[in-house]
This record gives sequence, C-alpha cells and structure tokens, in this order.
Amino acid sequence: MTKALNLVNKHLSFPEVTLISPSESKFIHIAADVDSGLPFLPNSKVKNQLISDVKSACDKFLEMQGVVGAHVFSAILIPPGRGNFIKQREDKVHIANFDLVVLIECESELVEETLRSSSEFMKMISNIDTRSKYTHEVSASNARRIGPVDHSKQGVFLFNYFFADDVEQNLGVWNYTAGWFEAETQLDNSTLLLPREKSESKYTVINHCRWDSLREILPSLIFKSTFRKYVLDNFEANNVAAMPILYKLA
Repeated sequence: MTKALNLVNKHLSFPEVTLISPSESKFIHIAADVDSGLPFLPNSKVKNQLISDVKSACDKFLEMQGVVGAHVFSAILIPPGRGNFIKQREDKVHIANFDLVVLIECESELVEETLRSSSEFMKMISNIDTRSKYTHEVSASNARRIGPVDHSKQGVFLFNYFFADDVEQNLGVWNYTAGWFEAETQLDNSTLLLPREKSESKYTVINHCRWDSLREILPSLIFKSTFRKYVLDNFEANNVAAMPILYKLA
C-alpha cells in the first residue's frame, strides 16, 4: 500500500497541476556523460562528432514507420548540489551528469522493439557507449502529461532525473508540486517518463519539459523562496531527490 504524502509548509498553496491524458507512445531515453567539463564550455571534438553521428542516426530512425520523433539534446546547465536525501542514498543512486541525451518516441512497443533490433540503432548505441564515460538507457511510458513538448524549435529543455525510495511516492509528490511550475514559470507542457519494468533504470521517473528561454525559468528557481519551501522541501520530506539538467537541441 502506498504511503500518504508527508507534506510540509502546508501554509503555502498553489493550484493543482492541470493534466491531460498521457500519451500512448513508448519512449527510448538515452543519456550519456561525454564531456566532464562545464556545459557552457565548447564541446570537445569527440562530443561534436558524436552529436553529428547521433543526429544522422535519428534522421534514419524517422524514416521508419511508427517512429514519431527522434531528438538530440546537449546540456547547457547542470546545477550543483543534490540535497541531503542523495547523501543518504549514495550507495544506491547514480548522480545524473549527462551532457548528451537522445529521446526517441514510437507509436507502440512493437515499433520500439523493431527500432531497437535495427543495425542502425545498435550501431548508434555502440558509438555512444564507446565515446562516453557512462551511458544510461531506458524504455519508458508516459505516466503524467501537462501538455506535449514542442521539439520543432529551439528552447530550454529540462530532463529532471528523479530518484526515490518508492515510485508511487515520487509520482504523488510530482503531482503535488507541479502546479508551482505552472503558476510561477508559466509552464504549459511536460511529459513525465516512467521507466518500464524491463528497464534497469537508475531513476524512478524522468520529467521532460520546455521553456522558450532561460529567463522564463532561472529567475524563479533562484529568487522565489517558494521553490525551496514548496517544491524542494516536499521532495526531501518524501524521500525524493531531483537531479535537473537543462539542455538545448543539439
């Protein structure tokens, strides 16, 4: 039986998150730690070549029937500090430090399996593994959705890697706090990825969303005290850690 949420700072109140029906698509999320330097420094030659190779592979994936989208992202900001809960679970959690992400959306699990068995996909995975210090790959479904994420134009894209003792607790506190982002950052899109059972994921859920620019999100995270008190404190009170990384389309 799922435990009730342990809510703190209840005097703070934000509207309940506005959700639409989850997408029926199946997703492949591949995250890689390629460059160890700061994200705002120029990419290494290795990473630039890898991005070029992966984008070419994604173009070929899009030619396959049933592949809805295939996008490549490069990190622009990896915030320092992960909270006390991470320190308590250091032996269980892999700290997200991924500067390259590939997100592939398929119409069905069958399409995903067909894609995964293709020589082009296996070649891409081998290429990423060879050039990365660490690679994390999962199959996922969409557990919650505020709205579709627009990948048709450049923007600031979030992949937030959550680690929790209990996945239902993670989903519950995500629901409780997501309304803050709608109210304070005008967020109107989000696709919450839930790794499927067959995936050996290091993370309980991965949230993906988009803003037009950094000024839509960073000031709220830095200057609004309710981000700490309403969002982060409730994460920690429910044994949930968030490891957010901001990206751009590569």
